Amino acid sequence: MLYRKMPKTGDELSILGFGCMRLPMKDGQIDEERAQAQLRGAIDKGVNYVDTAWPYHFGASEPFVGRALKDGYRDKVFLATKLPCWLVKTPDDMERYLTAQLERLETDHIDYYLMHSLGWDTWKKMLEMGVTGFMDKIKADGRVRRVGFSFHSAPDEFEPIVDSYDFDFCQIQFNYLDRDFQAGLSGLKYAASKNIGIIVMEPLRGGSLGSAEQPEAVKAVFDSADVKRTPVEWALRWVWNYPEVGVILSGMNEEAHIDENIRIASEAEPFSLTAKELEIMDKAEAEFKKLIKVNCTACEYCLPCPAGVKIPVCFEHYNNMFIFNDPNGAMFRYAIQTGEGFAEHPNTGFASQCVECGECVEKCPQGIDIPTELAEVVKVMEAGDFQGRVAGVRAFARRGL
Repeated sequence: MLYRKMPKTGDELSILGFGCMRLPMKDGQIDEERAQAQLRGAIDKGVNYVDTAWPYHFGASEPFVGRALKDGYRDKVFLATKLPCWLVKTPDDMERYLTAQLERLETDHIDYYLMHSLGWDTWKKMLEMGVTGFMDKIKADGRVRRVGFSFHSAPDEFEPIVDSYDFDFCQIQFNYLDRDFQAGLSGLKYAASKNIGIIVMEPLRGGSLGSAEQPEAVKAVFDSADVKRTPVEWALRWVWNYPEVGVILSGMNEEAHIDENIRIASEAEPFSLTAKELEIMDKAEAEFKKLIKVNCTACEYCLPCPAGVKIPVCFEHYNNMFIFNDPNGAMFRYAIQTGEGFAEHPNTGFASQCVECGECVEKCPQGIDIPTELAEVVKVMEAGDFQGRVAGVRAFARRGL
């Protein structure tokens, strides 16, 4: 296992972190015996960063992690969890959630504590409730060692959040398709320039970039390389090639995947990809992007929509449906990000809310006939039991104290 130092703290973290959002399941519950064996086995092989959160597995992840880290395993890892900011309604709620999380995790401190799923609107609300004083307090009293945030919003909201507090680290989505999405490469570089440690989530885009069933054109690109690697190895090595990246989180739930990821994490040094190999990754990205249905760059010039449609979000998941041939995953994520009540999305933003006013068409620099394309999104993304999916998402997001 390779390790990298976090710049502000000097903590030596394994470059592979164990994400506890997609643990193995059995009869609708976490398969505790198998999941514990997987987590402890990964720790025995050098993984020392374990990440969970309040809503993962509908609230069951944190208690599971608390049990799994008994028998001396808690002392072997840096434990990370997150304050569910969208559920915080009063200043006292911050204290209440942290206290509950310490109890659920059966620990007296959290090593890496994140403000979960920030965008500027949520962060502004937290600032107004005194979150900076709260973070100062919990670090001073030792219940939290490091404070950071995870980011799931527009690129122009990232730097203001970074600049608003002396964060130890941040967590961003980053992979070879998402170089300009959310924080992206520019955000990674900016955070690093501020000496902020970087944790990467979604290095495989929810597993899609690591699937054995890659589009034929992408498969042909990888097959043309002199060195033969799996799609997983190409994708992970691309992220680890950046020295600014401290940890990659992987939601591992198959023993073979854990073993493969640990093997790669023992070899993936910064700057280890050659110029030719980086060119292969650029070509793979280009082939994926040829599958895009709507040429939306998520510039957000079309917003605000008078009808409340979250236009770039609608097109993002509609495109992903065809890029990755993953209807279930794309439809679930569409329901998450357009459904009322989750994180940065307090109001519904369904494509079906479009009233064809045409205001967005006049503002779109790409010249997209947005109302026509949104009608196609409705046919695909809101098919079947769409309201059932939305109801499930709301139950997932709103389960508080």
